[in-house]
Amino acid sequence: MTVAPTTTNREELQYLDLVREVINRGERRADRTGTGTLSLFAPPQLRFSLSKPSADPSSTDPNLVLPLLTTKRVFSRGIIEELLWFVEGCTDSKVLAEKGVKIWDGNGSREFLDSRGLQHREVGDLGPVYGFQWRHFGAEYRTAKDNYEGEGVDQLAEVIDKIKNNPTDRRIILSAWNPADLPKMALPPCHMFCQFYVNLPPPNSPPSAKPRLSCLMYQRSADLGLGVPFNIASYALLTHMIALVSDTIPHEFILQLGDAHVYLDHVEPLKTQLERTPFEFPEFAWKRSREEVGKIDGFRSDDFIISPKYKENSHPSIPMKMSV
Repeated sequence: MTVAPTTTNREELQYLDLVREVINRGERRADRTGTGTLSLFAPPQLRFSLSKPSADPSSTDPNLVLPLLTTKRVFSRGIIEELLWFVEGCTDSKVLAEKGVKIWDGNGSREFLDSRGLQHREVGDLGPVYGFQWRHFGAEYRTAKDNYEGEGVDQLAEVIDKIKNNPTDRRIILSAWNPADLPKMALPPCHMFCQFYVNLPPPNSPPSAKPRLSCLMYQRSADLGLGVPFNIASYALLTHMIALVSDTIPHEFILQLGDAHVYLDHVEPLKTQLERTPFEFPEFAWKRSREEVGKIDGFRSDDFIISPKYKENSHPSIPMKMSV
């Protein structure tokens, strides 16, 4: 049973304030799905801490934090499975569906693929979407079942290499936006581009001091009710993953939105959410060490440990329909 919050989570409040702002003064606009939205363009950035100082003064390792919304319970297992699916470079929605994560089923359906002119694709074959661009940018896409090992640019591997070996590089970038491939995708990327930044320890720091890793993500199209809570947690987890394998400390996730919108059929559910007081975000930990995980491809779904207190320190989920 959920107990009343005793703290004020200012980072979740910034998200709620944005939702309220869009509902109150957003422009009413038509959209691809036919549902209709209220929309604002380029609202202020949302910033989320990924770690906090340890309560143990003798410890040099901070406590990790996951910005998982608490004013409604978020499907964390789905976020983790989708993220691992991206990292794997997979583009088959049926792989996720078999794990009980059906968030891509609508975009992989026969009807939707046909509407995109992709009649030649098998059901579930989404084309060169996120994971393909992360791991094989520039490769020629064939089908979701093909092996693309060694093809294209492995942007994710390059990001990790730069963080380790050239941390002041201003080109530590991961892009899912590939104009040449957009017509081949079931759905062009919404969260399309991110840049990583490494804060190096000051010159007089102790030898045990580690660099801090932050991520800035640009999202061209932002469904505030369903999508953005997923996206915040997903890119926070991606930063946690990269920090572990690069031996850095996860510091901050910054989100910049383009078209920030509320679907018209989400207005009433979101008004319910706006009446709720947030709890503190849950703490986060890894089941296995950096040495045990190895490379970025070595993570398993059971490696991600979200504090069990999240279940009691979060409000009930709020059903919202996904517009396809």
